[in-house]
Amino acid sequence: MSVRSRKTLLTAVALTAGLSLAAVAPALAGAGAHRTARAGAVSTVQGDPRDVTRHVADFYAAYIDSVRAADDPSAAAGAKALRGFYLSAAARAKVSAYQKRQHADGVLFARGVPVKWKVAHTGSGAGHATSRVTLTWGHGPHARVTGVDVLSDLKTLEITDLETVR
Repeated sequence: MSVRSRKTLLTAVALTAGLSLAAVAPALAGAGAHRTARAGAVSTVQGDPRDVTRHVADFYAAYIDSVRAADDPSAAAGAKALRGFYLSAAARAKVSAYQKRQHADGVLFARGVPVKWKVAHTGSGAGHATSRVTLTWGHGPHARVTGVDVLSDLKTLEITDLETVR
């Protein structure tokens, strides 16, 4: 593994760990302060490093957090590191071309940041899996919803293609 690949991997791992800790820390710190009517209601997340859909979800979670943190000077570098780790060279080139052509984010296919996202497995075959990423833009009854179909290599889990859902 080259030094650059190792640095990119370590950056992506550190960013993902930091964002995960940032998401969990407020819940742990305020566990007694925000009790709901449902005693014992706990939110948990688990994963499997071999699960391609979870891999796509991890990427989108960290990527959206990074893009949303526009006031943080390291956010742009974090988003770039995440693209470098999770996306194949061909997918990165496609994202870059879209960004130049549309002046919008080539992972989210938009100029803003979604308020919610979800990922669902939609199929697999020929060594690849497809996941549908659903992005919600805004709140309430007039929130806009868009979709991105993500193709991943089942062996490497690398994202090899992204297509906006029309």
